[in-house]
Amino acid sequence: MIDLPKTYEPQAVETKWYERWLELRCFTPDPASRKPAYSIVIPPPNVTGVLTLGHVLNNTIQDILARKARMEGREVLWLPGTDHAGIATQAVVEKTLKKQGLIRHRDDLGREAFLARVWEWKEKHGGIIIQQLKKLGASCDWSRERFTMDPAYSRCVQQVFVDLHRKGLIYRGRRMVNWDPAARTALSDEEVIMTEEQGSLWHLKYPLLDERNQPLADAFVIVATTRPETMLGDEAVAVNPADPRYQHLIGRHCLLPLQNRRIPVVADELVDPKFGTGCVKVTPAHDPADYEMAQRHRLPLTVVIGPDGVMTPAAGEDFVGLDRMEARKAVIEELETQGLLLKVEPYTHNVGYSERSHVPVEPYLSDQWFLRYPSIDASTAAVEQGQIRFYPDRWVKTYTHWMRNLKDWCISRQLWWGHRIPVWYRKPAGSSSEGGARHVEADPATAAIHVDVEPPPDPENWVQDPDVLDTWFSSWLWPFATMGWPESTPTLRKFYPTTDLVTGPDIIFFWVARMIMAGYEYLGDKPFAAVYFTGIIRDKLGRKMSKSLGNSPDPLDLIAQYGADALRFGIMRSAPLGQDVLYDELHVELGRNFCNKLWNACRFRQLQGGSPEAEIDPALLTVDDKWLLLKLDRAIREISSAFAEYRFTEVTQTLHRFFWNEYCDWYIETSKAVFQGDNPARKANTLAVIDFVLSHMLRLFHPFLPFITEELWHGLDYQLELPDAQGGQTIMFAPWPKPLGDTFKLHYGLDESDERLVDARCALIGRGRNLRREFNIPANRKVTFVIRPTGGMSPHDVEVLRLLLNADAVNLDPAYAPPQGTPSALSELGELFMPLAGLLDVAAERARLTKELAKVQIEIDRVQVKLDNPAFVQKVPPAVLEDHQKRLADARAKQGQLQAALDALGNP
Repeated sequence: MIDLPKTYEPQAVETKWYERWLELRCFTPDPASRKPAYSIVIPPPNVTGVLTLGHVLNNTIQDILARKARMEGREVLWLPGTDHAGIATQAVVEKTLKKQGLIRHRDDLGREAFLARVWEWKEKHGGIIIQQLKKLGASCDWSRERFTMDPAYSRCVQQVFVDLHRKGLIYRGRRMVNWDPAARTALSDEEVIMTEEQGSLWHLKYPLLDERNQPLADAFVIVATTRPETMLGDEAVAVNPADPRYQHLIGRHCLLPLQNRRIPVVADELVDPKFGTGCVKVTPAHDPADYEMAQRHRLPLTVVIGPDGVMTPAAGEDFVGLDRMEARKAVIEELETQGLLLKVEPYTHNVGYSERSHVPVEPYLSDQWFLRYPSIDASTAAVEQGQIRFYPDRWVKTYTHWMRNLKDWCISRQLWWGHRIPVWYRKPAGSSSEGGARHVEADPATAAIHVDVEPPPDPENWVQDPDVLDTWFSSWLWPFATMGWPESTPTLRKFYPTTDLVTGPDIIFFWVARMIMAGYEYLGDKPFAAVYFTGIIRDKLGRKMSKSLGNSPDPLDLIAQYGADALRFGIMRSAPLGQDVLYDELHVELGRNFCNKLWNACRFRQLQGGSPEAEIDPALLTVDDKWLLLKLDRAIREISSAFAEYRFTEVTQTLHRFFWNEYCDWYIETSKAVFQGDNPARKANTLAVIDFVLSHMLRLFHPFLPFITEELWHGLDYQLELPDAQGGQTIMFAPWPKPLGDTFKLHYGLDESDERLVDARCALIGRGRNLRREFNIPANRKVTFVIRPTGGMSPHDVEVLRLLLNADAVNLDPAYAPPQGTPSALSELGELFMPLAGLLDVAAERARLTKELAKVQIEIDRVQVKLDNPAFVQKVPPAVLEDHQKRLADARAKQGQLQAALDALGNP
């Protein structure tokens, strides 16, 4: 054995073993292997992104699944890559260039020069998160790393566009879309984050006109709006035809203030009579519902807010050039000056924000490319019928509801960074010629088009569509495009469909549902068998992590301070299935403590000497040995069950209980009775049991703690005499532990009665320790215990009791008659007594306990008064009320313990 240092130094160990794993190509699968396949594709992070705690959680889970599958003897592909992140990356590069004073807008550079700058940025920053994932221990096959803008991947994306266009599922149309005025691009519905805001509801007065189109005296139509700046583009006022208050106005006209235009009053069932006054302004070019009404009533479409969020000339000379929010103030001021602002009310409503640029989204009438989703029925049935399992399954309802209410997907984006749409428009005849003639762009509405992966044979006569595809249009192909599709590659044949997907529920529509549809459309099969939805990581106060709040630690700093294993284990212990994670650095600190405990436990084994993993002799097994083997069997079964349901936190809880409580706190302590004895054969047998259990334990821990388990596996020589592919080179391929079978249990004489016996002895020891605490006996003070046993007890059992109770002696006396006031505790094994003679001054102890009881009573009375006060209970925050209730319960429990201790002393 290699001597393990006294303390565990994670940095050196992590670097050494990750390099070794890469050298051995442990992460690179063989598609020709006859092993059953396991595959998982990484949710591609933004190419310019950096590691966050969300990435730590997601990728740790993926690594756990991949490492466990390798140990189960499966050929594992964990396929990594990054996403070009169209809007986000372009915004970062534009912001940087503006900050450097190189541009005011990307048009200053031109498309090709700007894209060259983006590629420079990608090459400089694109690999950062990949290197950070390696620090975490991610066992991805880096030889297959993909990028959504790689040439082969880009061609795949274009081919899908062309195919869906030919199937009639992709079309170009003029629609009301979500528009991001900061990024100047269209967004899909899923990219709009609805945010509740405290705003205002302005009530505006539109003068009613008579038959000669003259304003009537003191006659107005009152409309209510949250966006007064859009009134400059109003084309009508609408009322519900069933609303009796306004039926007399239908067909009349009113004057649009500030624009001085005559607009009609129309009847439309879309109007909610309960909103505002029941009269609504109709702005067809700037509201989806108004656009629908405009189609029915053949109203004009007047655009008053441009794509940059600035008012257009159609808004009028007093407002043109103003930002939309500036225009809002100016419109209100002018209406107030003219006496046309009736009132303003506070109003809570939802405002759509761009997911990427975080500015309010503008409904905008625009020509865009749309997709009618393919393979909807198969994709819906796959989840409903369980061919694809969701964990937790509550997300099935969310998924199916969305699938049954699909709207066509706006797939075009007005960006330069991304997959350019493979559509070309023929230029008008004579639009370009030699000698510098004026260049004329093609009109997409009337020009002939060429839709193909390859450009037209005479490209000089064509102009390509300037838009790019939505980033999600490339990532929805991720499970198979990364494996070489459309070619039938060995990787694709071996590893598709993939096994698991780990992702957040926030992209169930963006990504998960679309991948399922793409999988059925192009491979005729599901893209994955199971989807695990992680929770959101929040701070202790329940807030989402963000740099602005200062509550988002750098995972690399945590790894440097505590080690990667500590971070992984700490995060996983606090991440219940489907629930948000309340992050506390204490969890990582506890992870480090756990690693140190594991290290010290293995050092204890090493310090005992002896050959590693000798044969266990059934005849020499103690009841403690059998108890430990049965506890190991139970732990393996619980872990297997939890893994089957993706309950990772339960796995860590079981591992913690078995290792820390059952192995360290009980078995190692009881084994000292053997090691301090004079039976070498039994000592050797105990070491064999320890090696058997530790080798299983290290394998169970490996998916969670890859680095320290690899170091200890070799430090204890457990790799010796194992084939290279089964743990001889690395624990990564050591067989995953299986429950102990009936044949094993029969051979070693394992019986549940042994487990019950030791459990009862542990309970007896616990009660004995409680007696020491209750009577304030210091841990270093030796005592003598007496047991009045209910049955037989072996000398080994008595010696274990002596050691774990830190006693001078433990005497068995079936006829023991204790002096009055002797503390005692009942158990299955008998009654335990702690004679107090010579241990403490009974009178002084009685006085101490009486004084403590008085203090506790004061605390109970103080808290009870508050809780009996209705004003306190009803007004304080729930957390404060819960704290007081806990204080009362704790005080009463302590009161009971003190009273029991006082009663045990007997009467004075």
